[in-house]
Amino acid sequence: MSAPLEGVVIADFSRVLAGPLATMTLADLGARVIKIERPGSGDDTRAWGPPYAPSGMTTYFESANRGKSSITLDLTDPPDRERASEIIAHSDVVIENFRPGQFARLGFAWETLSARHPGLIYASISGFGTSGGADLPGYDFVAQAVGGLMHITGERDGAAMKAGVALVDVLTGKDAVIGVLAALRRRELTGRGSRVDVNLLSSLQAALVNQASAHLGAGAEPARLGNRHPSIAPYEVLRCADGPLAVACGNDVQFARMTAALGVPELAGQERFATNAARVGSRDDLASALEHALAADTAAAWAQRLNAVGVAAGVVNTIGDGIALAEDLGLDPVYDTIGEDGRVSRQVRPPIVWQPPVASAPTAPPRLGEHTDDVLAWLAGFSD
Repeated sequence: MSAPLEGVVIADFSRVLAGPLATMTLADLGARVIKIERPGSGDDTRAWGPPYAPSGMTTYFESANRGKSSITLDLTDPPDRERASEIIAHSDVVIENFRPGQFARLGFAWETLSARHPGLIYASISGFGTSGGADLPGYDFVAQAVGGLMHITGERDGAAMKAGVALVDVLTGKDAVIGVLAALRRRELTGRGSRVDVNLLSSLQAALVNQASAHLGAGAEPARLGNRHPSIAPYEVLRCADGPLAVACGNDVQFARMTAALGVPELAGQERFATNAARVGSRDDLASALEHALAADTAAAWAQRLNAVGVAAGVVNTIGDGIALAEDLGLDPVYDTIGEDGRVSRQVRPPIVWQPPVASAPTAPPRLGEHTDDVLAWLAGFSD
């Protein structure tokens, strides 16, 4: 089966993570993505190393740029700006994450482009929107701080902590993809393009789900609980004989199964543990009782036993261990992308599985300006 976005052309004026992740996802879905980069330096993440891949490029850049063509253009230079305009003229989607207003000042305002190309989809990614936050620089770390995610992340009596990856950038990139796909569908129905705006703060707040709802619906102000869940118990990391075990026990039936598997079925009948609400109110006593039982064996052994009775549990893995687990489960998590010069870039496989299978073989992340001649030749073909 052909890829679902085959024939769609994306002009990618984004850099760092949220935008490049969005355009890489669209490339995975079959779109042709032309990445427009600054001469000499390119995307900021080309310099965000170590670590470096065997290609010499940073692994950060490689994480969000497979399947793209790279052309270098100086958007302050009139001839290069004209080439950028030509690329846009033959594209279906433009994605940019300049500071709000900056892309427009270069001559690429939505109003101007949509007047020339009524079917164009114009997606903008910012830190804090296009009104009161337009002048604020947008980085994931700061968005996690001011949006409240850091406030609820970390140990109860410890410092606020960021997530271990640029999670808000990832969420915002995925929101941008959702918006672009919806706009493409709308264009099929109406023939008209759309402007799609997403920002880090809004994507973060939408992703706070139950925590934001607790504040809005009950007046609660969620706080840090370490690895514990605010509304479920046991849903945390517990100590075993050799190390930690993550346990997610979602209801009373699962708790009864868990205590039976641990050899302490009497816990499920005690009033302080009999219901989820009671267990949430007795977390410390619950953890102490469970860890006393778990001390009899290893985390891996307990994970196997608990999963066997329908209680979710797992050891705390490294990233490498997690990839190995996915391989053991037959999820085929890693594949090799190949560059035009034969270089290989190992990548985490896109998470969507298609039936029937989609014919797609994304190329390795591009070297800076690698496809400039190819893109210019492609543009020349429209004037023949």
